[in-house]
Amino acid sequence: MNRHWISGNQSLSRRDLLASSSAGFGSLALAGLLGEQAQAATDPLAPREPQFAPKAKRVLFLFMHGGPSQIDTFDYKPLLKRDHGKPLPFSKPRVVSAETGNILQSPWEFKRHGQSGAWVSELFPHLAQHVDDLCWIYSMHGSNSRHGGALLELHTGSDTFVRPSMGSWITYGLGSENRNLPGFITVCPTLTHGGVNNWSSAFLPAPYQGTPVGNAGTPSDQASIPFIRGEKRPEGAQRAELDLLAEFNRDHLRRTGPDAALEGRIESFELAFRMQAAVPELQDISGETPATHTLYGLDKPKTRNFGRQCLMARRFLERGVRFVQVTHSYKWDQHSNLRADHASNAAEVDLPISGLLQDLKVRGLLEDTLVLWGGEFGRTPCVQGGDGRDHNPHGFTMWMAGGGVRAGHLHGATDDYGYYSVQDKVHFHDLHATMLHLLGMDHKRLTYRFAGRDFRLTDVHGTVVDELLA
Repeated sequence: MNRHWISGNQSLSRRDLLASSSAGFGSLALAGLLGEQAQAATDPLAPREPQFAPKAKRVLFLFMHGGPSQIDTFDYKPLLKRDHGKPLPFSKPRVVSAETGNILQSPWEFKRHGQSGAWVSELFPHLAQHVDDLCWIYSMHGSNSRHGGALLELHTGSDTFVRPSMGSWITYGLGSENRNLPGFITVCPTLTHGGVNNWSSAFLPAPYQGTPVGNAGTPSDQASIPFIRGEKRPEGAQRAELDLLAEFNRDHLRRTGPDAALEGRIESFELAFRMQAAVPELQDISGETPATHTLYGLDKPKTRNFGRQCLMARRFLERGVRFVQVTHSYKWDQHSNLRADHASNAAEVDLPISGLLQDLKVRGLLEDTLVLWGGEFGRTPCVQGGDGRDHNPHGFTMWMAGGGVRAGHLHGATDDYGYYSVQDKVHFHDLHATMLHLLGMDHKRLTYRFAGRDFRLTDVHGTVVDELLA
């Protein structure tokens, strides 16, 4: 499958196997006939051994679309209050999203929490209870000040080209722990600012693409994997149709040779057939206890929508989905009305995220699940629109939890006003390299040959941030 591990050897591709095998595209009985080893060779989502001992087995990305303000949430800067209304005492970036004015103080108070002493604003009272489980990165920075480019850079490592998303790379490298479910699921994803490219497999084989559950315009209680029930035809008839289609394609392959696009379509048909039995029960949360509903905020109108996304994410993770993303979209882009809108946004996600972390920890999932929280960039310390802040890719905050990260660690720093990362800077490439390392993969050796060269998530960049590791 064009995968290069530490040895540099190239594993047998599914196309080569199909071209040389009389079995070709088999039915679901193939695994039973040929055994688990043959299944692993022919199933692109079969679990695969990491390159070295991992700390994490799976990833949960809590994406705050729009760009939360670091200086109003987790990066406390007292000089903003002292110098409110004054000009910034140093130069602004040469390239900016738009013009900004003088310094704007944060409307919210900050307090230290936990043994780590992490600062958290009053916007996140529930998350503040978990600071000692979190690994804080105050020195994130990216390369693009526009939403589209920044989203693509965060999700794919490139802000200029169509590349596979990090969820696709991770699933490509490790497969899935449940062959009846996709390896990569994105819950209520955004359809703007890159859209499907943010969860696309691009030139990686089709099975590694993210499977959307609803979209940003769909309430989470209506979000589901579409067309998953086969009420119109009995299972036996569907199985016969797929077997007939497989026979047609074996004839086609004998005449024309391997066809990656065709293989991807057939594999998606087979996965969809298996999902019919697993997904309806998985998407039905009626069996969850009232206490769990309360924990995630499903009993409150303000938190119900995002809380359900978080609960669905936990259900997907515990059933072996390798990479799950939930998106709070598109709400954090406060060029004006910062006080009202950031307060509303935080109120929607604070309790559900706190409940999710608590639930993962109690169930023993947090230990080997890498949780990532953040947006595509932060906000400026300078005012825009009377009561707002502009985009700021030069310095912002993200946090991680579980999965082998250093709990309670406070990493890096921005300047005294929160504009630029100035200490122990972490670029998106470094974040991706570190995530892959925690999953047991060397970001320089997880490659895929396409168009004459080997590609990787970090391209020619990226350094593992050892200080973030437990």
